[in-house]
Amino acid sequence: MTESKSATVADDSHNTSETADLDFLLRAMQAKLEIFERLQTTQLMQVAKDASLQIARLQALQLHCLAGLRTRRSDAGELAAEVALTLHLTDNRAGAMISAAEALTNRLPRTFRLMDHGFVDLYRAMKVTEGTVWLSDHHARIVDTLLEDRLADKNPTQIRKATAYAAMKTDPEGAANRLAQRRSERRTVLHHQSEGTSQLSLDNAPTEKATAAYLRIDKIARTLKTTDEKRTLDQLRTDVALDLLLTGKGGAAEQAEVYLYVDLRTYLGLNDDPAEMSGHGHVPAELARHIATGPNTTLRRIITDPLTGQVIEVGKFRYRPSVDIDEFVRVRDRECRQPGCPRPAHGCLTERTPTKAGSATETDGTLSYCLRHRRLKNRADWHYKVVDDGKLVITTPTGQKVESIPPPLREPEPQVEHPEQERKGA
Repeated sequence: MTESKSATVADDSHNTSETADLDFLLRAMQAKLEIFERLQTTQLMQVAKDASLQIARLQALQLHCLAGLRTRRSDAGELAAEVALTLHLTDNRAGAMISAAEALTNRLPRTFRLMDHGFVDLYRAMKVTEGTVWLSDHHARIVDTLLEDRLADKNPTQIRKATAYAAMKTDPEGAANRLAQRRSERRTVLHHQSEGTSQLSLDNAPTEKATAAYLRIDKIARTLKTTDEKRTLDQLRTDVALDLLLTGKGGAAEQAEVYLYVDLRTYLGLNDDPAEMSGHGHVPAELARHIATGPNTTLRRIITDPLTGQVIEVGKFRYRPSVDIDEFVRVRDRECRQPGCPRPAHGCLTERTPTKAGSATETDGTLSYCLRHRRLKNRADWHYKVVDDGKLVITTPTGQKVESIPPPLREPEPQVEHPEQERKGA
């Protein structure tokens, strides 16, 4: 299996007259902010992108300084306190930045180089440092090498998932130990906020149970969202959750459906490749086998293309074509097809998308969208089209083209030529 669905941004070339020089704008805005009112939308978007690149480079410079300070200060906590005062941060945030600087300098130099070039900012880089904190230096450097070409065009959620997958793949035994440790640290936390509100959270809860609990809460809340109901879905979810905890009467108990993608060889214990839980990301093989062998688990056969790893058939227990297509699409997509959206496909709607003439089948042209991105798709200034092999091409209002391809269910197999073909080629 691979990390979450791919998304690539194709940068259109811009003429000099169509772009705005970042250095010029930084000087000009000090005198007259109205200059931005004269820029075209494409220029504003390009400047925002250029600014992001420079911010990442400055953040890298800041981390280099923090790493240098750390080598000269023996007490990390004391240094964090001073950095917090100097940069007007909390001690926790300053400590996290110092830890990230140390990890990037000593264990993740390739990720640090991406920051130096402006391709990855601090927030995204910290998804790598956090996801590799439990690895040895040796394994961390392997993950760093594996991720080097996969981070520049990914958002934080995608980077977190990619890092988790690479870490589990690199050290499966350590991943299992880490899972057991984190689960042993599960706790319920009550944090009182201002004005009579509080936050109640479950930390380190088993993923399969937390996901199933949320899906049950969400399903009950949606049944209560009638035309006469004035509460929002978020309000209903909160009320349902509290009712379930206090009285057990939040609604009728229903079985929640969670999509877990696990290779047959992993299921049989022949390897320890990570599995994937839709909406969450990759989970260790040991956890996947625990879920898959549960008494209430239903297994479905999924057939993939041996060359591409893409889903081509989903085993079915019923025969209703429209339902079969919907289910196939949700299994294939795993998440909302909007690049970067982690909403699980089984919580999305399936909808037809305009296709390139003669290039897409019925299932290719039916995609999963969460409610938010379904609304975005139907806006006049956003353009969605399915082209060859079910690839979705999205054109934004400023002309950027973003591609979305369903992630392969497993790594494509390398093509090996037949000996007779090799002799003919010779």
